[in-house]
Amino acid sequence: MKNVRRLLILAACGCTLIAPASAAAFTVYAASSLKRAFQQITPSPSYSFGGSDVLAFQIESGAAADVFASAAPIYADKLVQKHLCGTPVVFATNTLTLVVPTANPKQLRSATDLAKGGLRLAIGGPNVPLGIYTRSLLGRLHLAAALRGNTVSTYTKASDVTATIALGSADAGFVYTTDWLANRSKLSRIDVAAAAQPPIRYVLCTVTRSGVDVAAASSFARQITSGRGRKILRDNGFGLPPKP
Repeated sequence: MKNVRRLLILAACGCTLIAPASAAAFTVYAASSLKRAFQQITPSPSYSFGGSDVLAFQIESGAAADVFASAAPIYADKLVQKHLCGTPVVFATNTLTLVVPTANPKQLRSATDLAKGGLRLAIGGPNVPLGIYTRSLLGRLHLAAALRGNTVSTYTKASDVTATIALGSADAGFVYTTDWLANRSKLSRIDVAAAAQPPIRYVLCTVTRSGVDVAAASSFARQITSGRGRKILRDNGFGLPPKP
């Protein structure tokens, strides 16, 4: 009754109630290739998806992240060295796929066709995991010269590479197999020799900073590595490391 009376008095005088400040949102910084799977596992965190190198730099600069999920161990390891992240845990793996728009205007049939030149290629930038993995794959296929004989556009996010090829703004490019699966109605796949695939590992770590929500970070990690989380990752095309 007292609360009702207080509200009536405030309304009569034109005053407003000031709600107590809510706790900061629990925030996960994650590689863009994880977007679909992570949001299916749990939509509750505030997500920031992007290139792993950019996200790591933002965390170094003081971004209010609680968890970092990287598409390559190197970026989490750098944060660990600077005491900005806990021990990283491998929770998923991936592979690369050469893709073309469904119309395939250049009639590409194999990765060796990239050596012909005169193509528009879309790949990850040299400092992002997708770009690093792509260059490693091309080296293993003895096709490093393909980046010199074609028009190459580079991107900081894996999702941008996928979108560029799907829109037909590039003739071909390398994407994560998971991104091809999520966009296979718009992209055609060209098989790449399994022996040429670089090891692609995704790692998760809790950010070390003042105010980090450790309990929520631990709960998030459990959801990702739970039986349900692993099933969703597998359904989205990710490989799974052995359970500890």
